[in-house]
Amino acid sequence: MHLALTEEQHLIQDLARKFAVTELEPIAAQLDRDSDSGKNRQLFLANLKMLAELGFMGLNVSSKYGGTEAGVVSFSLAVTEIARACASTAVTMSVTNMVGEVIQAVANNDQKQQYLPKLSSGDYAAGSFCLSEQGAGSDPAAMKTRAVKEGDRWIINGAKAWITSAEYAGIFIVWAVTDPDAASGNGISCFLVEADTPGITVGKAEQKMGQHASSTNMVSFDNCRIPSSALMGELNDGFRIAVAELAGGRIGIGSLALGIGFAAMDYARRYTTEREQFGRSLASFQGLQWMMSDAYTQLEASRLLIMNAAYLKDSHKPFNKAAAMAKLHATETGHKVCYTAQQLLGGMGYTQDCPLERYARDVRVTSIYEGTSEIQRLIIARELLSEVSTD
Repeated sequence: MHLALTEEQHLIQDLARKFAVTELEPIAAQLDRDSDSGKNRQLFLANLKMLAELGFMGLNVSSKYGGTEAGVVSFSLAVTEIARACASTAVTMSVTNMVGEVIQAVANNDQKQQYLPKLSSGDYAAGSFCLSEQGAGSDPAAMKTRAVKEGDRWIINGAKAWITSAEYAGIFIVWAVTDPDAASGNGISCFLVEADTPGITVGKAEQKMGQHASSTNMVSFDNCRIPSSALMGELNDGFRIAVAELAGGRIGIGSLALGIGFAAMDYARRYTTEREQFGRSLASFQGLQWMMSDAYTQLEASRLLIMNAAYLKDSHKPFNKAAAMAKLHATETGHKVCYTAQQLLGGMGYTQDCPLERYARDVRVTSIYEGTSEIQRLIIARELLSEVSTD
């Protein structure tokens, strides 16, 4: 595996870093403190539009649908840089990219032509996955939302929970049970549902611990009637689509956690060179140097795991185990290094005068969404044991 980035990948990384520093970093704390204000909501949406104009909302989408066609490694690099400044923006960008990827991989040509250009261009501020339910999070096969065929229409009833960017989305990918008599997971189908379709209600934003500017909502379907052409992929093949989507999404969330972790440690590292105790800088104390060394070593290990998973996906090779390992390590490392950074700052790290308390809150959910750490361990173990049985 060649570890050096291509010229295009370097350009995308640099462009994402410049955007993060100039547009996101100056307002990230403001968006976190008051995400409900109309002004801040408009700032958030304006940044999403600018990201689309820069090509960051369709990084792995074909250019014939308005995408950048830059690949999964570039997607990971961009998410990491955006997350250094604003995790809320990064998660919306990550999920929207994954919506585009799934449509490109599964949808028919008419559906691709209808929706991918709108996602890539920013005509749709975001895209959302409607998969999880209150009783079906880690076990999506237990979902209760139903889609019933009536003439040339499907009628959807049910509710989805914890839907990222639901308030901003122009298109939902919705999973629903279409054959209730089938074995668990076998009777689920996938639909493309426009956000303004009658029968859809987006609930109020959840009051979360972190990532405040990213809306997370309940989405309810009450006799939501959609055309038969809204079915994406094969009937009753939706569970397979969901599993594949989650594997790719783990690369994005791992990249997001990596960006937050680097931001936290970079802030702490600078602080230790400026702050003095006992007549010398904090950075001169060996104990603190070792804390920094361990943190950056783990971050680098996370980066390499993520790049490996992205490379495998770009190469059209099996990447499920690699993505699970990358997400597990990167998100758990993100937690640890954010707290290490706070410890390096002492009492200052616990205040809102510096961004570390926001980083610590923002990184917490990364080991929960797109599959908890416990689910990642199950996936890794399953893959390892499967390799033994096929030897």
